[in-house]
Formats: sequence, structure tokens, C-alpha cells
Amino acid sequence: MISFTPLQTLKNVEFRNLLTGRFFIVLAFRMLATLLGWWVYQLTKDPFSIGLIGLSEVIPAVSCALYAGHVIDMNEKKRLLLICNYAYIFLIGLLLIPAFFDVEMHFTGHQITYFIYAVIFFTGIARAFIGPIVPSMIPKIVKKENLPNAVTLNQATFLISSVCGHAIGGILIGYFGVKWTLVVILSLIFMASLFFWQLHKQYSEYKKETVNVVESMREGISYIFKTKEILGALCLDMFAVLFGGAVAMIPVFATDILDAGAEGFGLLNAGSDIGAMLVITVLSIVPLRKNQGKILLAVVTGFGLCIIGFGLSKLYWLSFMFLVMSGILDGISVVIRGTIVQLKTPDHIRGRVLSVNSIFIMSSNEMGQFESGVMAKLLGVVRSVVFGGCMTVFVALLVGSTNPKLRKMQY
Repeated sequence: MISFTPLQTLKNVEFRNLLTGRFFIVLAFRMLATLLGWWVYQLTKDPFSIGLIGLSEVIPAVSCALYAGHVIDMNEKKRLLLICNYAYIFLIGLLLIPAFFDVEMHFTGHQITYFIYAVIFFTGIARAFIGPIVPSMIPKIVKKENLPNAVTLNQATFLISSVCGHAIGGILIGYFGVKWTLVVILSLIFMASLFFWQLHKQYSEYKKETVNVVESMREGISYIFKTKEILGALCLDMFAVLFGGAVAMIPVFATDILDAGAEGFGLLNAGSDIGAMLVITVLSIVPLRKNQGKILLAVVTGFGLCIIGFGLSKLYWLSFMFLVMSGILDGISVVIRGTIVQLKTPDHIRGRVLSVNSIFIMSSNEMGQFESGVMAKLLGVVRSVVFGGCMTVFVALLVGSTNPKLRKMQY
């Protein structure tokens, strides 16, 4: 019988250490995303330059993702997690050079921007590995009957840290500037590593076997395409968020349309995460018990409508509310998608399946950021966001009409 008691799952000390470490590292990543969007736009005043941040990361991340899944399944996971953690510290530490010494070294705005793109390219490689590691470790830490609840708590942790990261990032940028915000970000990533050190080692089931890399990667892809519920959920996520990535253009809305400043930008940037955090907190207490497939399709449609509303709004408070509502709807879909993937995936290929999952996520988020930049350049910022919302609604209706297994899915 599946348990939905949050406190029972949180009694697991190792699970708490994993979630706490993830909280700090996601907090740092969200602060970094907020900082980079703001920093690059202030350097260039070009919305397209924001889109290139996502492209710089997604190319290496997607390119390495399948191989990363193979490595995760074949090797000890704690060691890989710590390697990725410290790789991030080194790479983000490089950004301190232009942040602290831009005047002394006579960097131009475009030179700093290109340097940022280069650093983010290499963090994309690290992200290909670190993204699937944490969720792949959860089923070995908690009992199977507590897995749906663990997935919900994991997503709640992610969203709480996202909210705090976006808001704190904006506040720190406004009061202390880019360079000291980077110092805080590095400190948080180091703190995350202290909790990851407390985890037990998780060795591969394939430790003594010789496994062909290509066949290993093919096995993960094949399983996803055979499992229509997973395939439908991942496609829905990828294309909906790809077209509905209004968050990427928030620096432009905050600066040029809503006149919100750095502090208002931070809160606006956290709007969708605030909504998601609220609804996931509710779902951890009152879970969805049936018709999850139909609910998933409905909330993605509603998400697209909220993005349209945000694009058309000229009032700060109304724009904020549209983002909060989009976060509520997206939070529901995140929990459903995450639970479907975890419950439908066997342990021995979990790393590879979650790596393919990360391709869909990265394709939707980072390519969505790039798509938003391109469309903003072609159509203008407002029209590009409205177009993206309309495409999100279309994708939800298309997936719902062509994937009956997802539509009837419940757990």
C-alpha cells in the first residue's frame, strides 16, 4: 500500500541529508540563473543575449545526457554527485574574475558576456550528470511504499529553494551587486557538499559486468518509447515548457515594461515558483488519488493560458499573479510527471531513464530560454510570450488527443 505521510518519510536521516544538500545547491543554481539573466541584459540590453545563456548550457548538457545516464547506472553515485558539486564550484568561481576585476582588466560588456557563455557551456556538462543523480538515489534511500511521497517532498524542496533563490538573488543583486552575490552562490554550493558527504555509497548493480555503452544507452531510450505514459508525460513537459518559457523574458519585462527594478525583478522571477511551492505543500498533505492523467493535461492547458495573460499584462501585480497561478498549475504537473517516471521505471535502468528525462527537461527549459530570445527578436517580447502560451495550449490538446494511456493514467 502506498503511503502519503510526509513525516514518516522525513524520519529517514539519509533522505533528509539528500534533500538538504539539494536545497542548498538548487538555491545556488536559481540565484545564479537570476543573476546571469540580469547581468547579461544589463551588459548588452539585448533580449536575444538572454536566450543564448540557455543555448550555451543546453548544447553540452543534452549532448552528454545519454552517456551520463550510462555512467550513473554503472558507477557509485555519491562519488559522482560530489565530483559534479565541486566542478560547479570551480566553474562558477571563474565568473569572479570579470565580476571583481572588470575595471582593472578593461573588460568590455561583450567580452564579459562571451566569457559567461563559455563558463556556462562547461557547467552544462556537469549538469548532464548532476541532474539525474539525486532522483536516481531516492528509490534506494526510501521504501517503495513511501516513494510517491518522497517524490513530492523532493519537488517541494526544489521549489522552495527555487522561490528563495529567485527572490534572494534579486535582492542581493539590488543591494550588494553581482560580485558579492556570486560569493554567496559559491558558499551555498559548498554547503550542499557537506550534506552530500553524509550519504551512504550506492554501488552499481552492474559493477562486475562488462556493459556495452551504446547498448546501455539504447536500453534506456527503448524503455521510454515502450512506456507510453512516460513518453507522453515527457513530451508534454518538453514542448509545453519550451513554448511557455516566459520566465526567460522576465528581465526585459521587469526593466522595460513593468519598471520594477532589481528587487521587483527578483520577486517577479520567483512568482511561478511561489505558486508551485504552495500547491506542492498542499499536495504533500492532500495528494491526488485518481485521474492524474486527465489532471496533468488540464493543468498544462491552464499553464499556457496564464502565460498568455502574463504576456498581455501591463500591471506589475497582475503579471505577478499570472506567474503565481502558472506556478500552481505547473507544480501539480511536476508532481504527477515525477511520480509517473519513478513508479514506472525499474531500478537497474533508472539512471538512464532519468537522464533521458533530463534531456526533455533541459530541452524545454534551456531551449525554451533560447526560443524566447529568438522569438522576442523576431516578434517583440510581448508577442513572443503570447505566441508561446498559445503553443503550450495547442501541445496539451494534441498530446491529450493522441495518447489515451496518459489520459487514463492514475496511480
